[in-house]
Amino acid sequence: MISEAVENYLKMIYELQNETGKVSTNALAEKLGVAPASVTGMLKKLAEERPRLVNYERHHGVSLTPAGQKIALEVIRHHRLIELYLQQALGYSWDQVDAEAEKLEHVISEDFEDRIDALLGQPEFDPHGDPIPTKGLQLARPDHPRLSELAAGQSGRVSRVRDDDPALLRYLAELGIIPDATLTVAGKAPFGDTLSVRVGAESDSPSHTLGRPVTDQVFVEIQGK
Repeated sequence: MISEAVENYLKMIYELQNETGKVSTNALAEKLGVAPASVTGMLKKLAEERPRLVNYERHHGVSLTPAGQKIALEVIRHHRLIELYLQQALGYSWDQVDAEAEKLEHVISEDFEDRIDALLGQPEFDPHGDPIPTKGLQLARPDHPRLSELAAGQSGRVSRVRDDDPALLRYLAELGIIPDATLTVAGKAPFGDTLSVRVGAESDSPSHTLGRPVTDQVFVEIQGK
């Protein structure tokens, strides 16, 4: 049996690995909220498992083995299916589902996972636009730019929003910046990385001034690509 702590480590390594490549001990410690020494001890343990779950070399970071990645993707599948179930079946808002799914992702059975999947119609994305791994643990990762990377005049469809900050999710929902919304960069300040963003497909749709701490969290599929 794989413990909840081990599953959390493997899931976080997977997420960081896909963002930055090989993962450092300090980065993992910061994300998990534990001391670097504790992370080092756990990584040594995971590297000694049979089958080995991570490749770890002191001062050179950590990466998942195929066995470790399989476990990570299973936990991510549980998490994202639960998020969508909470939203669609139980009426949770998109800023509430992540915390609840964190509690439940480790305890549901494969049968329960399959029933949620069937009930929701084999969904491909969670409430934040993150892709849900398939039953065979295949995960598509669309390469869409952050909103902050768009030039003035460019338009696109919101494909994904990072779910780290519930307050930010509530703010974005108030502005209508949710998955599938159409955004247009109406203007870009020459200094300060501030964007004027029009929300909606119409030319008279409302515009909002957004700073980089916000626009870096929104990913957009550029129209015409």
